[in-house]
Amino acid sequence: MSEPFLGLLLLDTHFPRLPGDAGRPDSYRMPVRAAVVQGASPQRVVREADPALLQPFVDTARALVADGARAITTSCGFLVRWQAELQAAVPVPVWTSSLLLLPQLQCPGVLTVDAQALACVPLAAATPVAGLAPGCHLQRTLLDNLHTLDADQAEADAVGAARRLLAENPELTDVVLECTNLPPYAEAISRATRRPVHHLLSLVHERWEHP
Repeated sequence: MSEPFLGLLLLDTHFPRLPGDAGRPDSYRMPVRAAVVQGASPQRVVREADPALLQPFVDTARALVADGARAITTSCGFLVRWQAELQAAVPVPVWTSSLLLLPQLQCPGVLTVDAQALACVPLAAATPVAGLAPGCHLQRTLLDNLHTLDADQAEADAVGAARRLLAENPELTDVVLECTNLPPYAEAISRATRRPVHHLLSLVHERWEHP
C-alpha cells in the first residue's frame, strides 16, 4: 500500500516561492503531491474570484483523491470562498485556507495579500484585517505574478503590514496569515507583533496529525 499523501492544489504561477511557502511541497512534514490548476492566476483567483475556476479546482482535487490523497489543501487562502463546494466534491478533508482557524482563536486579526479583495470574503463580524501596502514589492510580485522576489524587501513589507494591524488593534491575541506565501516571514512577524502567528502550514500539520 502506498504512503498516504497530502494533495496540494497549486495556482498557475511563476513567482518565486521561498522555503516555507505553502505552495512548496518541501514545506510540509508529510508526503505531498502537487497539481497545478491551469489558468488559475493570482489575478483571477484573488481579485476577480472567477467562478469559471471552481470546476477546474474540483476536477484537480478529485484527480488527486483518485490517486490516493488523504486530504486536500491549496496554495491560496482566497480559495476559502469555495471551501464548501470543494469539501462536497471529495470524500477526504479539504483545508483551503488558514482562515478556517479563526473560530477557534480568542481575538484574531488577519494579515492578507489584498485587504480590498478580502472584503468580499465572508469573515466573522469585526475581524480586524490588514493588507500588504497597495503596490508594495511583495504584493506586486504575488498578484502580478512576477519572476523575481527580493526576500529582504518582501519580509519588510510583511512585517510592516503586521505592525500596522497591531497598532490599529492592540487587543489582538493572534495573527492569522491568509496569504499562503507569507509563512516564510512568520517568525519575523511574531517577533515584531509579540503574538502567536498562524498560517496554512500550521493548520494542515495540526489537522493531519490530529484528524
